Amino acid sequence: MLIRNAKDANGSVCDVWVKDGKIAALGVGLPADLDAEVIDAAGLTILPAFIDTHCHWRTPGLEYKEDIATGSAAAAAGGYTFVNLMPNTKPVCSTPEIVYAVQNKAKEIGLCDANQTVSITKDFDGKTIDHLLTLPEDIRFITEDGNGVMDNAVMARVFAIATERGLTVMSHAEDREISPWDYRLAENIETVRNCHLAEYYGTRLHMCHVSTAEAVDAVRQSRRKGARVSCEVTPHHLWFDDKRLQYKVNPPIRTDKDVKALVEAIKDGTVTCIGTDHAPHTAEEKAKGAAGMVGLETAFAACYTKLCRMEGLPLELLSFLMSAGPAAVMGLADRKGLLCPGYDADLVLVDIDHMYTVHADKLHSKSKNTPFDGENLYGRIKMTVKGGKITYRSEE
Repeated sequence: MLIRNAKDANGSVCDVWVKDGKIAALGVGLPADLDAEVIDAAGLTILPAFIDTHCHWRTPGLEYKEDIATGSAAAAAGGYTFVNLMPNTKPVCSTPEIVYAVQNKAKEIGLCDANQTVSITKDFDGKTIDHLLTLPEDIRFITEDGNGVMDNAVMARVFAIATERGLTVMSHAEDREISPWDYRLAENIETVRNCHLAEYYGTRLHMCHVSTAEAVDAVRQSRRKGARVSCEVTPHHLWFDDKRLQYKVNPPIRTDKDVKALVEAIKDGTVTCIGTDHAPHTAEEKAKGAAGMVGLETAFAACYTKLCRMEGLPLELLSFLMSAGPAAVMGLADRKGLLCPGYDADLVLVDIDHMYTVHADKLHSKSKNTPFDGENLYGRIKMTVKGGKITYRSEE
């Protein structure tokens, strides 16, 4: 495959030659292999494909919301070639058998690779952690997503085990005794606790969907101390504030002050990556108060419009947040996340010059629960390439 006439994140014309699933060369006027498919990408921008640190595909047990096939299709349509899946399924993902089944199915479908995380406590019971001692070497990420681990002693032991076994703790920060009456305090308290545990034990910690000014500052302070702490922010916590939108997500849509704090944290390097928190639900579940929204297919456009068009941040920084940054978190930085010879040919072509309207009914996800329906955004995904093969091509 030879992609011609695209612009890179700096706006320079860039040809990309792909061979055997890898980026073989970058330049201008590259000679075409006689057998290579030639794609004229004039007017489009080429970026390394996106990597999502926080995603829900609902397999096993909740496939009526989303399955691996529809989740993969949504990911490809959003420019993603790798996602990190949360364990709040039915049954809860607490065993290697579930991990491998999910990952192998995603590989079989072939549109988007997946890493399946394991629950911190067995079946989310809040106390049993023996399964962490016997995880295979290729399972490296644990999280209680959707739940904060309430018991401080349990969580301290988890961090000690994680350090010893080379695991990364991914934290959904929520003190569930406090969140029913003060979700800001609930997020802030668990963020401070878990950052301190990471400092104390030297554990790799990734804070999921950070949403408050206080929480992101706690991450900033830990990073300044040299702790191995990273964090993600979601497109919806950047795009909306609580005066513009009342839509149930977990953590909630925050204030304009919080949005500004997240943007500042992106500018100063505190934020490592964008995580979509793609959370499919049926219309009936949303009407009954289910928290969450689908986000894979709107993530780049929402972030590009907000951060680059409105805040004036460079596209190179957004590309880092959606590709190289999450690749580093997921241990993929040696082969994914950059437009470099020798890296996997995971690429995305985007139109950053023309506005389009989001239509929920056109999403590839099985669920359509998005507050972005009807929003006008820049940054439509035009093509996604995974390992040198086209996995998505826009018809518009």
